[in-house]
Amino acid sequence: MMLLAPSAALVCLVLAGLNFRRDVGGASIIGGGFSKWMFWAIVFITFPSLLSWFPSFGVGPSLPGSPSISTAWLSSIQSDVSNFVSNFVVGKLTTAFAAFFLLHSLLDLIQGGNPLPAILGTMFLLAIQTTYTLLQGWNTAGQYATVDVLDSLWTYVAATLCPIAAVLGIVGAILNFAAKRPVKPMIMAVIGFLTVASLWKLIVSMM
Repeated sequence: MMLLAPSAALVCLVLAGLNFRRDVGGASIIGGGFSKWMFWAIVFITFPSLLSWFPSFGVGPSLPGSPSISTAWLSSIQSDVSNFVSNFVVGKLTTAFAAFFLLHSLLDLIQGGNPLPAILGTMFLLAIQTTYTLLQGWNTAGQYATVDVLDSLWTYVAATLCPIAAVLGIVGAILNFAAKRPVKPMIMAVIGFLTVASLWKLIVSMM
């Protein structure tokens, strides 16, 4: 089970990518399918660290430092599953999904909708392996590894992704102004993205 956790994490990231366009388009990226599968991906990445809590509760023995499979056929199954997920699901299937997301963005544009959610979903699907490596790099391998990864993810979102989103919001505001559409929501979004980290620090300091 522990050796299959990385494969499960990759599958969760793929499912998160498939939910990305719908959740962003429906403004439910927090609490929707995307955040749910991202959370489970982090859980599987830090799975050994979570299991390390059980011996401290008096449940089960201590876990081995480097788990291995002694039974040949079980080892073969684990290797086949890992290869299937890495080479087929992540290497090939997600590329096909990303291509259909790109086509969806063109259809959204033709229908007068916003193509950005589908484009971002395409980029996320193409970066599954990179995202996994990034999350794995934040894994402290301690008992609080899951929370550490979540904290690092929040810092990355607030410090790196939010400024990028603010720039995209400025572009969207310009396009809306040119098309004589409401500009105020875009401006408010830009201000929010640029101040989210400071707002969080303010709220924490008030508690």
